[in-house]
Amino acid sequence: MSITRVVVKNYRTLRHADVTFGDEVNVIVGDNEAGKSTLLEAINLALRRQLNRRAADYELHPFLINADAVTEFVASHKGGVKVPPPEAVIELYLQETAKTVDLIGSINSERITCPGITLAIKLDENCLDQYRSYISDPSVLNSIPMEFYEIVWTSFAGTPLSPSSIPIKSALIDPSNISNSYAANKYVLEIVRDYLTKEQSVDLALAYRTMRDTFQGDARITEINAELASKQGVVSSKVLSVAMDTTTRASWETGVLPHLNDIPLTLVGKGEQNAVKIKLAIESADKCDVFLLEEPENHLSHGNLGRLVSHLADRCQGRQLIVSTHSSFVLNKLGIDHVLMFNGQKAVTLDHLPPETKSYFQRLPGHDTLRMILADRSILVEGPSDELIVQMAFKQRHGKLPLEAGVEVISVGTSFKRFLDIAILLALDVDVVRDNDGKAAEKKALFVDYAGGARIHINIDADDAAPTLEPQLIKANGLAKMNIMLGKAFATSADLLTYCTANKTDCALALYDHPDALVIPEYIRNAVR
Repeated sequence: MSITRVVVKNYRTLRHADVTFGDEVNVIVGDNEAGKSTLLEAINLALRRQLNRRAADYELHPFLINADAVTEFVASHKGGVKVPPPEAVIELYLQETAKTVDLIGSINSERITCPGITLAIKLDENCLDQYRSYISDPSVLNSIPMEFYEIVWTSFAGTPLSPSSIPIKSALIDPSNISNSYAANKYVLEIVRDYLTKEQSVDLALAYRTMRDTFQGDARITEINAELASKQGVVSSKVLSVAMDTTTRASWETGVLPHLNDIPLTLVGKGEQNAVKIKLAIESADKCDVFLLEEPENHLSHGNLGRLVSHLADRCQGRQLIVSTHSSFVLNKLGIDHVLMFNGQKAVTLDHLPPETKSYFQRLPGHDTLRMILADRSILVEGPSDELIVQMAFKQRHGKLPLEAGVEVISVGTSFKRFLDIAILLALDVDVVRDNDGKAAEKKALFVDYAGGARIHINIDADDAAPTLEPQLIKANGLAKMNIMLGKAFATSADLLTYCTANKTDCALALYDHPDALVIPEYIRNAVR
């Protein structure tokens, strides 16, 4: 049982988003502020009617409605046009199963007959008189009257919903949002509470109550309370004493602290804390159909991230996983064909990649695919020395480094085609800078299927006598200039080439750091357009 599609209108940063999901793994990537976190929050809100792990009815505030929609509402009224107040609507389209049959209907924005859930944050019609009074003077109107709003939670059949009537179970796991000790404890203990059986919960509550009773009977507490009682009539007409809180709000969750190896959880490393939160949430949500996971890479080392991602892939099999990430490792490891490139409105998928390209990135998940996917433009090069010279060429031409202009320079070895398969699907702006290896015509022919792309540019020099970067640089700059920039005194170009070839990165660094301008070979100049 899974979510097939979500449509969000006017919820926080999402003015209008429409995303289709796969049955199992979905990896959401996108620029900062694209709305990835908001999308997961919206899904969780529609499934559980919860915000910040509390009933959403107690968490309503004006900023839940899209800011642009609010601005337009206010401007219209100030301009004398009384438009309806904006409302936020979240629609979840669900897979049709025996458990979702009661949710089937066509009361949705697409008029599609299928099972689904709609959650709307809208004006309460019972408050129309107060609302009309509120908007009667547009000159003082500066926001929406959220105090007159309500949450309406229905199926696509129009039936009002309750938590018990939602057949699809979900868990939102956002360890990055736990920023202080109290919140971290509360988050983990709530997960522990979900993990415990009813009998275990009762036993824990009874044990905690027994501990409170024991505290009260301690001779030292008795002595302290006797001393306090002697102050009756001085500080109060009543008897003052100390005791553990026995009110209903003082449950075991408020007094118990989670530990790892007898060390309070909040005192262990952030990475370990996050891994524990994620794994515990997955284990406690054993019956969940959908996991919503925010940035699992936070605070984790490369090795620990690898173990966590493998754990996720293993434990979430057969269930839907929707994960947002800024990590190429997570993206590649979970399967680049499961990527949803989200821009705040639509999500472009990579599910049509060639099988060998999918397999390549899963086997070698360290590649910086996400850098290319999110960049305004990318320049793909073979190695570190090529990368340095391209960076230098770009700065000489534009007066800034590529990254300052939104351009990524990425070393990909000889795996150009793997990256270009992605670039073709997403229509990315990509330049390839490649050696001709003494076979220029043959190397260019390798890219014949990609060179026709309007935004893909193949840069390979035609001179077979200068097969790699080093002879290209010597050819463009001459022996004397290269000796000066490298601080050497080679008598022949052949000797210089031997040295440069044996010390590729060191030579590239020396050229990069030298104050003189380097003459850039034409095929590289073309790439730093």
